[in-house]
Amino acid sequence: MKTRRDFFKSAAILGAFSATGLPLQAAIGTPVAIPISADDRSVWVSVLEKISRPVLENLSRRDLKKSMPVEEHLGAKRAAFTHLEAFGRLLCGIAPWLAVENLSGGERALQTEFIQLAQLAVDVATDPQSPDFLNFSEGGQALVDTAFLAQGILRAPKILWEPLEPRVKKQIIAALKSSRKIPTPTNNNWVLFAAMVEAALLAFGEPTLEDRLENCVRKMLGWYLGDGAYGDGEFFHFDYYNSFVIHPMLLDVLQALAKNDSAFSPAHKIILARAKRFAEIQERFIAPDGTFPLIGRSMAYRFGAFQTLAQISLLRALPEKIKPAQVRCALTAIIRRMIGAPGTFDANGWLQIGFCGHQPSLGESYISTGSLYLCSVGLLPLGLPPTDEFWNAPATAWTQQKIWAGENLPADHAMTDVKAVEVPRLKRSGA
Repeated sequence: MKTRRDFFKSAAILGAFSATGLPLQAAIGTPVAIPISADDRSVWVSVLEKISRPVLENLSRRDLKKSMPVEEHLGAKRAAFTHLEAFGRLLCGIAPWLAVENLSGGERALQTEFIQLAQLAVDVATDPQSPDFLNFSEGGQALVDTAFLAQGILRAPKILWEPLEPRVKKQIIAALKSSRKIPTPTNNNWVLFAAMVEAALLAFGEPTLEDRLENCVRKMLGWYLGDGAYGDGEFFHFDYYNSFVIHPMLLDVLQALAKNDSAFSPAHKIILARAKRFAEIQERFIAPDGTFPLIGRSMAYRFGAFQTLAQISLLRALPEKIKPAQVRCALTAIIRRMIGAPGTFDANGWLQIGFCGHQPSLGESYISTGSLYLCSVGLLPLGLPPTDEFWNAPATAWTQQKIWAGENLPADHAMTDVKAVEVPRLKRSGA
């Protein structure tokens, strides 16, 4: 690539976005063609650029509120939240790539540009004097996306925290703390948003609130149902929230707690084992043709539905029987299908509501343009260097391709583990 601008314009990469040419079906016993490009990583990076550039460029120059369209359910009135949704969710997905070391060529040039944009955007978003100062404290949705922003910063502290000026760090802390005025719902996955904000404050050396950190984690862990799945509250919801929110935030919150106090390490080990099992199940969801079931709410988050599989890949913690290359190939097939669907982006490059293209009816009342940027969390493995096995191992079929081609694989089995997980208390002054 000659320049970072040339990266996305590459004809080879653009050709990889085409939704045509993928095998739609194969007879049982017939080998299925593996949908790959010559360079899967280049495809993923160009997707990251396509998704990220409008948000980062406009926010860094204080134009996000003026320039970003707000597509939403009729009468939903999401303008107060949608801009933080776009930035927080995007940063949550691209942070590991911003931090990966030893890149070269066009990818390195793009990373350098986006690091600068992201650092400037964090300043703009948290500066009360900025026209693009975002909403961290008014309305329940603000807590959700304050948490995603906090998670993004925690995923790349060497880029998104440590190099920042003291002034910007104070702004970030003030923004996170301002979300505490929002009560924490105690009957669903939203307990993790309060916990995620507190985990970031802990990592930044700030005092935390047990009622919004350890108690929220205990609440979530109390809804564990078995075989790697949590209820979303008391009951199980057949949707992708175990991946959109539950496993990834539990992993990152417990990691922050364990880093602060080794007494949390046993709990972290258990929730990691559960996440590995759920990632294994997710890999089996991916059909031979690179599709997956549209089940439950929030499907306009597209391939963000595979955040748990992506994060376990990033952590190099896949079960032994799942090879990183098969995950890469499976996710590449999904990403190509979705990005290549007509109507995924508007004429100015902003995401539009839909699952495979522009499908506004799939947008629930809480969905707006900013919400859609949670798709970026499906790109977490870009935080692995190009030399990692995930990227440089030869292409291979994923589980459903192997099974439908007649390969003789071992049967799948549920995991068994403990129901109760001990979550200790943080040592606080005066406690």
